[in-house]
Amino acid sequence: MSRIVDGTVTAVRGPSRGGQVLGMNNNTHPETPFAHTTNAAPTSPTAPTATPEHTAPAIPSPTRAVPLGHLSSVQRRVLTTAQLREHGVSAAKAASQCRAGGPWQQLLPGVFVLHQGPPTSEERLHAALLYAGRVGRQDKESEAVVTGLAALALHRFSSAPPLLALEHIDVMVPRTRRLRSTGCVRIVRAHALPGTRTITGLPVAPVARAVADAVAHLTDADTVRRILAEAVRGGHCEPSALVRELGFARLLARPHVADAVEAVTAEGRAAGEERLYEMVRCFGLPDPVWNVDLRLPGGPHLGGVDAFWPDQSVAVELDTRAPRQDEDELWSQYARKREHLERLGITVVHLTPKKLREAMDQQAAVVRTALMASADRDPAAYVVVLPR
Repeated sequence: MSRIVDGTVTAVRGPSRGGQVLGMNNNTHPETPFAHTTNAAPTSPTAPTATPEHTAPAIPSPTRAVPLGHLSSVQRRVLTTAQLREHGVSAAKAASQCRAGGPWQQLLPGVFVLHQGPPTSEERLHAALLYAGRVGRQDKESEAVVTGLAALALHRFSSAPPLLALEHIDVMVPRTRRLRSTGCVRIVRAHALPGTRTITGLPVAPVARAVADAVAHLTDADTVRRILAEAVRGGHCEPSALVRELGFARLLARPHVADAVEAVTAEGRAAGEERLYEMVRCFGLPDPVWNVDLRLPGGPHLGGVDAFWPDQSVAVELDTRAPRQDEDELWSQYARKREHLERLGITVVHLTPKKLREAMDQQAAVVRTALMASADRDPAAYVVVLPR
């Protein structure tokens, strides 16, 4: 006789009595693919065995066993029809285990949870990705990403509900996938999946995209405002990234979304200006004039800058994209203004709030270099400096 333990077949020998070897009797049950221990203490065939909560019960009468040592705990509790078939359990047998009073439950089409009782948040997320076809498949078209409020909860947003409180788990898949929303899974289609971040072993959408997918299903203005504010205040993403994703999703036309974006964009600009003040103060740069408009004497308006050193003809401009404007058009405006000022001999240093937050020392070095290099340049044109 033999015993199957994680797919390894070894001889089993009982104690010898008078030259005979005791084998397995009718009360001995072969181990299932979910048994992972060897040298276990013998138990009475009639005594019940204590089972930990949410531990996968033994698969009934498998015809063959596949090693499960590489699977995590949740992967052993949540399996698809195809995975069960690999362990010798037919679709009919799996369905019979999910009948009233049975040990299993079918959470989604083709996805089973091998215990009764409410599934954990980890099991729901894993089941959603199994249904979407990512787990266990290698082809690119099977990829899926957690997004929306579930992704924000994984990013630890305090403004997002707990995972167990979510009625739906949004899963993003390529537009070519033939899937429909069902049960707790809501399918979000995308022309191309964004770069993902792995959180607790799960593929999660970046914050800006997750916010857009969450806002698409939210009608409460206060909730939308809190989520957008946390995304910016918490340093998860820049206001420009939020505006871009919300614009792609065509959500900026909704009044409560547009109002929240305007408030968050203004707040993001104010935070960027505070970092700019901090950079000048902490790194000993000369004091500039702040938030001014530049104009040629008796001529056209040249545009506003966030900081200007008249003696060195150096200007700093913060790049904070405004809502409801096309990004390419806005960038063209930045570029035209910069080219015009530089033709007049004014050096323009272009900074972003993100650069100031992540590498303030490097940005200070760039500004200092521009100020020092002014002595080697030709004198700039005379411009009128007005408060903005």
